[in-house]
Amino acid sequence: MHLSNLGGSNLSGNNYNKNNNNCSRKQSHTHEYLGSVKVADRDDPHTHRFAGVTGEALPLPNGSHFHELENRTDFFDEHFHLMCTKTGPAISVGNDRHVHFVKGMTSVDDNHCHNFQFATLIEDPIGD
Repeated sequence: MHLSNLGGSNLSGNNYNKNNNNCSRKQSHTHEYLGSVKVADRDDPHTHRFAGVTGEALPLPNGSHFHELENRTDFFDEHFHLMCTKTGPAISVGNDRHVHFVKGMTSVDDNHCHNFQFATLIEDPIGD
């Protein structure tokens, strides 16, 4: 399958050349993330898992930055949820490394939604 058939804003624009299968492009940095949404308050209590990589760093006026993320949860009980949000600003964890806090709510599917909150993983965890 060609990448242009996957859809989503992460593959459109940003110097992606649809006529050339060269996917390399300049990038600042991203963060991995993973977790589970909170249990939905309904007759069929359940949760969903998620994992992904944020978009590139976007500057904030105070000199910090944030990231956008969008993905789907896993498919459970005949449905999944979309997660589309922004991280908070960078939170230093020492040694010139940082994480971001994320809090939000999934899309409404199967007549319910889920809350989520997590911290991203450290960018370049084994770098110098």
